[in-house]
Amino acid sequence: MPVTGRLSFSNITALAPMVRVGTLPMRLLALDYGADVVYCEELIDIKMAQCQRVENEVLQTVDFVAPDDRVMFRTCERERDRVVFQMGTADPDRALTVAKLVEKDVAAVDVNMGCPKEYSTKGGMGAALLSDPDKIEAILRKLVAGVSVPVTCKIRILPSLEETISLVQRIQKTGVTAVAVHGRFKEERPRHPVHCDYIQAVAQAVSIPIIANGGSLDLVKTNTDIEEFRKATGASSVMLARAAMWNPSVFSSQGLLPVETVMEEYLKYAIRYDNNAFNTKYCLCQMLRDKVESPLGKQVQAAQTNAEISEAYGLQEFYQQTQDQLQARRDALQSDSQPDRPVMDGDVTTMAVKFERREYPPQITPKMFLLEWSRKEKLEQPLYETVQRSQDRSFQSTVTVAEKKYRSTLWEKSKKFAEQAAAIVCLRVLGIPEGRIGEEDSGLVCKRKRQGRTNGAVDEERCKKRHVADIQQETETSETLVVANGDHHKPDTPPAEQP
Repeated sequence: MPVTGRLSFSNITALAPMVRVGTLPMRLLALDYGADVVYCEELIDIKMAQCQRVENEVLQTVDFVAPDDRVMFRTCERERDRVVFQMGTADPDRALTVAKLVEKDVAAVDVNMGCPKEYSTKGGMGAALLSDPDKIEAILRKLVAGVSVPVTCKIRILPSLEETISLVQRIQKTGVTAVAVHGRFKEERPRHPVHCDYIQAVAQAVSIPIIANGGSLDLVKTNTDIEEFRKATGASSVMLARAAMWNPSVFSSQGLLPVETVMEEYLKYAIRYDNNAFNTKYCLCQMLRDKVESPLGKQVQAAQTNAEISEAYGLQEFYQQTQDQLQARRDALQSDSQPDRPVMDGDVTTMAVKFERREYPPQITPKMFLLEWSRKEKLEQPLYETVQRSQDRSFQSTVTVAEKKYRSTLWEKSKKFAEQAAAIVCLRVLGIPEGRIGEEDSGLVCKRKRQGRTNGAVDEERCKKRHVADIQQETETSETLVVANGDHHKPDTPPAEQP
């Protein structure tokens, strides 16, 4: 990257890296309100090294997807020149592997060297690195030499001022662009006062930008407080964690916005970028603070999906419009890239087929026709296996009939539609009617059921019973293997700033 295009850490305000908070929706919202730089939550090198980089054309994002299909890191063009990727690492080679994986999609790479939480320190990462300056130097030198983007780190202060200054001076010699200093000792927590004097002494002792962090509890409550914190610490820049988590409009020079407005804007980003619902819920609860037990707070806590969260905020229409837009984009991408003839994918026969409900009579489905045909041929009933894709939570089903497998290459918005699409592929490949409107009667399904009317009570009852039996058997022959796009932090993990 040309030097002129490198991210500057001088005279900036930044969103701090925070577990379960610093995901894409919060980062974009912080940028909207005036943050200059945004850090992602700490991501562990071992997990990231196993990820594949995937361009998500539906969401228009770049996703780093783990082997279990979890999206570990999601970013987009809007933040590419502003987002800092923070990793947890204790190994120079692994750190470089991860940095090279993400460097084309981020503005800088940061190493967490101050988190006191056990999940970080037990692997020799975070605050554990503070007692091993040789390893700190090895990691940073490896990164500075190996990637084209700026390299930074974030530390906590050491037991003495002299030790802290000595460490930061040694870090400066590795070639890093900036150092963020959380003005607390590693055993201290947010309730303890921040040591502005330590940050000030460090800023005076080195020439690279020092980013002051730790003032959210007492010193920074509004945008005007940011400059006061900068002056109190003598730092070049300021990084905000909890103050931004509670209300990211703290970055706005126009003043704080009502938290209700901020929450709605956050939720819109969460919907737009298919954020994990439990992560969305967690961030909203942090913004609600002491109102988390209010009727709205309880409704948010009870929600299990982004759709249910949207209902709590009266954003059902926005949610549905967004889903329709994403589905239209998905359909367009799939129709442009998929053949309409059978293609073998291993032992599975595939076709580009979608199930359009409007093309079939109200009580008729392709699955029903396939079930009836299997009975007629004295075959075992069709068996469906369904998977869910984590990137956009679409479904794809494979049906097994007579020991042969069939699948649509197009992903569907629901499990039921995916199974119907698989049934259509099977029926078309075998040349069997599928029950579409206008199709000649094949005799596979009750004629009156096809026509949606009955002329006799006995026939009507018989048809109803058979219809119920068909539906029950369709349900019994469906298996679902759901690959969820889960949050990679446990739901009960408490919030934590990565110091």
